[in-house]
Amino acid sequence: MLPGGGARGAYQVGAVKAVWELAHSSVNPFPIITGTSAGAINAAVLASHAHEFARGIERLEHFWGSMYCGRIFRSTPSAALSSAWRWLSSMVVGGRFGRQPKSLLDNQPLAQFLHHEFQRAGIQHAIDNGALRGAAVTASSYTSAQATTFFQAQQHIQPWQRTRRAGIAGTINADHLLASAALPLLFPARAIEHEYYGDGGIRQTAPLSPAVHLGARKILIIGTRDEQETPTPQALPEYPGVGEIAGYMLDVIFMDNLHADLARLRRINRTLELLTPQQRQQTHLRPIHTLVLRPSQDLREIARRHAHNMPPSVRYLLRSVGAWGQSMQLPSFLLFEAPFCRELIELGYSDTMNQRQAVLDFFAQTPATIDPGLDSSGLE
Repeated sequence: MLPGGGARGAYQVGAVKAVWELAHSSVNPFPIITGTSAGAINAAVLASHAHEFARGIERLEHFWGSMYCGRIFRSTPSAALSSAWRWLSSMVVGGRFGRQPKSLLDNQPLAQFLHHEFQRAGIQHAIDNGALRGAAVTASSYTSAQATTFFQAQQHIQPWQRTRRAGIAGTINADHLLASAALPLLFPARAIEHEYYGDGGIRQTAPLSPAVHLGARKILIIGTRDEQETPTPQALPEYPGVGEIAGYMLDVIFMDNLHADLARLRRINRTLELLTPQQRQQTHLRPIHTLVLRPSQDLREIARRHAHNMPPSVRYLLRSVGAWGQSMQLPSFLLFEAPFCRELIELGYSDTMNQRQAVLDFFAQTPATIDPGLDSSGLE
């Protein structure tokens, strides 16, 4: 499972590469691959190469290692000025004349890249030859106000409907990835069928659920945030700007729901351990093992070291909304530049190698048998 994180998603590439090497497998070690936001792009590429997993890792490593902002969004001075002018003029006239701006940034370059490069036929090919059980990406509907998981899987896996959450079977394409990765306010929503979709993390209150519905028996999660506590300030800092607050909101969207869902799963696992086999059978629940890999360093500080690589126009735009110079939270999500991404890939690889025994133990675990389609953990 690959949650979102914008440019921080590069970390997942190094971690997956290390896991694959530790698994000593010539084939895909992950029969189920799910993702959200930038993690959806990583997940889809890996799923489309599940039958040639080394090639999938190689393509992701090249994609992130050669990254630049202009591949993701228009970053020229004229684009930045045009965006600033649209927002300013809309506020001045109250949106009465002309079309209101859709987003702060225009990610049409990413749309063109994915439509050209994403090999969507590979997912079905991997399913057909048994290299993949299923893949899923989640987006949030601005229209129906629910988290929608678009999945492509073996035929016996059925769609699902829960409160504010649904699973829709179909062929995953570039539009699904663009919808899942449409960071709120920063990138425009994507229209699919009769609904507009934004970043999957917005409504994803149960991030582990898609993997469980696809039949996961154990889940490896590669996060994009370290969990070290931030020191309590000794003096009142500067008032946070709008951009800084937006960065904290993205941080909450990408990781807080995941940690809440993990805590819920662990409570269920502990409860099941207290039951007799007969009582456990009556619950129709089974324990699900998890392993979380996460950065050992604060990615905001790494972003601070590489911030000078961002195009001047983007730095100007971020500075104008108060997102530059203090926490570097928002820039760390938008720093789509190769030096930053390559350092995150290396960090993901080394962090995972440092967790070698935990990874090996995870693969050595034999999970309880789970019936396909059964929500075995209780995480509906």
